[in-house]
Amino acid sequence: MNGPQAGFLADGKRLHLNHGPIDLIVEAFGEAVEVRAAYEQATARFRTILGELVEELPALRSAAAAQPRRFRGPTALRMEAAVSPLAGENFITPMAAVAGSVADEMLAAMLAGRVLDKAYVNNGGDSALFLAPGQSMRLAIAGAGKGFADRITVRAGDAVRGVATSGWRGRSFSLGIADAVTVLARTGAEADAAATIVANAVGLPDHPAVRREKARTLAPDSDLGERLVTTGVGALSEDEVAEALESGLRVAERLWRRGLIEAAALFLNGEARVCGVLPDGHVPPRAPLWPAGHLPHKGGDQPSHGASQIARAAIRGQGRSCQSPPTWGRWPAGQRGAT
Repeated sequence: MNGPQAGFLADGKRLHLNHGPIDLIVEAFGEAVEVRAAYEQATARFRTILGELVEELPALRSAAAAQPRRFRGPTALRMEAAVSPLAGENFITPMAAVAGSVADEMLAAMLAGRVLDKAYVNNGGDSALFLAPGQSMRLAIAGAGKGFADRITVRAGDAVRGVATSGWRGRSFSLGIADAVTVLARTGAEADAAATIVANAVGLPDHPAVRREKARTLAPDSDLGERLVTTGVGALSEDEVAEALESGLRVAERLWRRGLIEAAALFLNGEARVCGVLPDGHVPPRAPLWPAGHLPHKGGDQPSHGASQIARAAIRGQGRSCQSPPTWGRWPAGQRGAT
């Protein structure tokens, strides 16, 4: 494996950082001297972040409990803090929050001592956002139409600072059958962990159309061990799709009532359910979500049409919302905790 790599994308504005499984797109806005310093800080922090995680990897792959454990590294601590509130009712490991935690940690390194207007760190679609007072960030919704705008806006006054996506079509294993579940939360780590839990709850236990294999068979070092993960989903009836989505929605609503997420959107076979609403209060069609004009660089810095490559925020008009909704996306396969 090559060492940490850093460079700018073709536009000269977005910093690309890569080391093994970590692949980041970073952008800061503000005075040129502050932006330059922020990028230098991000590059310096990036040099050691993977090595720190590898040092504690055995413990990070083990099940979390309601009482957080002590880790040495700051990113590992973020991971544990994000999954511990979810551990009482679920099997989950800190690896469920690794992508979002790396994004949070890198964003914190960028911001230290800096005066920026706004910034984001996109870790394969799981992202952390910063907005100074009075600032906002547009999120692009690809493929919008049917009367909906193709942009939504997260403002400094909104609670959302993290967005993440999970599902069986992604690079990480899932116990559920959701095509994608996108969660918006206060941090990237919290969004990442919650997206894993909700995606795994979208399911039809023992359904013959769902193909599953032991995680360890597919990835010997998977933190999921002997648990069965989804490898394919066949034809499902409308009622079965609704049943699976409702199962996941119940979990999302519990997390929302506990204040652990700001919103969640669940997708399966072209149908969707939603808990919470977008910051602008409107309901967009099914579509991928990322900072406006700043697409993931993989595949030649072009948007991917697969749910595995980008965070998705999608809500059909008939999607059910939580009561009194608030305002309101990786690691190698197998390296994610699960419910």
